[in-house]
Amino acid sequence: MLRRLACVGAGLLALLCALSPARADYPERPVTIVVGFPPGGPSDTLSRIIAKKLGELLGQPFIVDNRPGAGGNVAGEIVAHAEPDGYTLLMGNNSILATNASLYAKIGFDPEKDFAPISLIGTQANILVVNPNVHADSLQDLIDLAKANPGKLNFASSGYGAAAHLAGELFKTMAHVDIVHVPYKGAGPALQDVISGQDQMMFATAASVLGMIKGGQVRALAVTTLKRSAVLPDLPTMDELGIKGFEATTWHGLVAPDGTPREIIATLHRAVIAALNDPDVKHELTGLGVDIEGDTPEEFSAYIKAEIPKWAAVIKASGANAQ
Repeated sequence: MLRRLACVGAGLLALLCALSPARADYPERPVTIVVGFPPGGPSDTLSRIIAKKLGELLGQPFIVDNRPGAGGNVAGEIVAHAEPDGYTLLMGNNSILATNASLYAKIGFDPEKDFAPISLIGTQANILVVNPNVHADSLQDLIDLAKANPGKLNFASSGYGAAAHLAGELFKTMAHVDIVHVPYKGAGPALQDVISGQDQMMFATAASVLGMIKGGQVRALAVTTLKRSAVLPDLPTMDELGIKGFEATTWHGLVAPDGTPREIIATLHRAVIAALNDPDVKHELTGLGVDIEGDTPEEFSAYIKAEIPKWAAVIKASGANAQ
C-alpha cells in the first residue's frame, strides 16, 4: 500500500511539474530572436516574417535583435550562453550552425552541443549561372569546358567562406574540375563581374539572381538543392544532372539554448509549423526565394550534425579560412 501511494505521489508530482505556470503558460513575456546579420538582409527579413506570426500565435511579442559580427558567431555565442528558458532564441543558418566551426580558429560555442533545435525553417537555393558568352548550355558542357581548360575559368563569390564560395569548392571536388575562386565583398559586385564576363560563373542565391536570369544577363544551368526549387521549377538540380548528392544551400532554422525544457521546445515547434503553413507567411517567404521546410527537432538536429563534417571536409580541401 505504501509503495502504491509512493508511486501515485510521484506521478502527481510529475504532473504538477509539467503543469507549472512557467511552462504551461509559456510565453508569459516577450521572446527575443537573435539574428547574426544586419537589418535588411535575408536572415533578418525571414526572421521578422516568422517573428510576427509567432507573436500572433502565442500571444506575446517575438522581437528580432540584430547582433551582427564574425559571420554570425557573435549572435551564436549570445544565445548559447543565454538562460535556457525559451525567451532567447537564435535564427541560425548554415554559417553559424555548420561552417563557422571550420572557418574560424575559435568560436565561443559548440553548434552541436550548445543548442536545442526547434525546426528548420527553409532553404534558399543557390543557382549555378554562367555568362551568356560561355560556351556551355548545360552542366555537362560546363564540366567539359573546365576540364579542357584547367585553371582558366573563374567562379565569383560574395567572399571567402560564403555559401557561394563553398558551393564552388564542392563543385570542384565532386566534378573533378580545376576552376579559380575570385572573392568579392558581397554578391552584387560578384554578379556584376559575371555579367560583364570578367568571371565566367557563380553560385548565386535564387533571390539575388532571378531577375538577371529572366533578363538574359546570365544563363542558369542548375540548382543546388536536392529537389527542384519552387522559384525555378523547370531548372534541374545538380543531382539530377549527374553530380549525385550535390547540395549546397543557404538554410535557416530556429534553435534555443541547450537545456531549454522539452515542453517549451514542443510549444515553439508547434507554433513554427503553424506559421509555416500560414498562406501569408508562405507567400512572403516564397517571394524571398525560400523553399519552406519545417521538420521535427530531431530531424533538424540530425541535419545540423550531417552538415558540419560535410563542410569541414570542403573547407579543409579548399584552404578557406575567415581569420
